[in-house]
Amino acid sequence: MTALVIPRPVGWISTISAAGVRNGAPYSYFNLMGSDPFYVAFGSTGVKDSLRNIREVPEFVANIATMDLLEPMSFTSGDFRPDEDEFALAGLTPAPAARVRPARVAEAKAHLECEVKQVFEDGQTHIVIAKVVHVHVQPSVWRNGRVDPKLLDPVCRLSGSMYASLGDLFSVNRPDMKAVRAADAPREAMPHTTRR
Repeated sequence: MTALVIPRPVGWISTISAAGVRNGAPYSYFNLMGSDPFYVAFGSTGVKDSLRNIREVPEFVANIATMDLLEPMSFTSGDFRPDEDEFALAGLTPAPAARVRPARVAEAKAHLECEVKQVFEDGQTHIVIAKVVHVHVQPSVWRNGRVDPKLLDPVCRLSGSMYASLGDLFSVNRPDMKAVRAADAPREAMPHTTRR
């Protein structure tokens, strides 16, 4: 399954325990789930430190994993003890969040601060659903008023130990439904692809 549903974005989830121990862990079962308001979700197979911390402090930061941080991100996937500060072990800088208690990874280019609304559990699958309450984006990834995917350069998760970068980018126009519904719609009205 993990080789079929690819590529997947990586949410580098930072949490904090009730005792104040920072944790950071990458989750590729991660995505945006809505826009009014914005929600994100990530899935954990088994109960890991992130999930334990969220049960104690129901907040987290989804730091957007980028290619320049691939090594420290991968390092934080290790099986560390719950009392070990993974920010310190990975050489990461904790930065205060605006609305939640867990720290942001200062080196990351974007962060989604989240309040947990529900944890769905079925067997060993645990899906954390959270509302985005604050967003940080570094100015370095903006271009023409939008986040530029090439400047962001996110990590793309494949399967096993394999990752990928974005590669070629292209845009596909949405269909013009008036043209589609018109019996005499000209062929050039149909959507086309533009490579970048």
